[in-house]
Amino acid sequence: MNSQNYALLDLSSKVEYALLALLELASNHEKKVPLTMSEITSKQPIPERYLEQILTNLRRAGVVQSQRGSKGGFILVREPWQITVLEIVTLVEGERKEKENSEAPTLERRLVYEIWDQANVAAMEVLGRYTLQDLCQEREARLQQSPMYYI
Repeated sequence: MNSQNYALLDLSSKVEYALLALLELASNHEKKVPLTMSEITSKQPIPERYLEQILTNLRRAGVVQSQRGSKGGFILVREPWQITVLEIVTLVEGERKEKENSEAPTLERRLVYEIWDQANVAAMEVLGRYTLQDLCQEREARLQQSPMYYI
């Protein structure tokens, strides 16, 4: 088995779609103009029924705000640099329950759990290091490196 192709941490569709939608909202944040769901789905391949659920959850969590009316849509409540990928993952996936490993009866089980805890901490550190602002800036940098030519 090639470890390069092995995904220990699953990226769920819900998390992927939430991050893609938030990336669009973050890119648009400076303009202070709400984005509609169809504007988001025209730029990102997100099924509309998923997007509706995701945006509803993010609104309840206080990450986005919805505005009704002809100029309606969604906007970020906070600045893109204040929202980490880790925050979105935990919001969308829900807080993971603590494993009941405090009762690991054997030395061997404790060793295994300790390694898993280290992997978990490392993953959380990486996800906590990146913000929506970072994603926007990275996208801009890559778009400038490989300009698309439309015919």
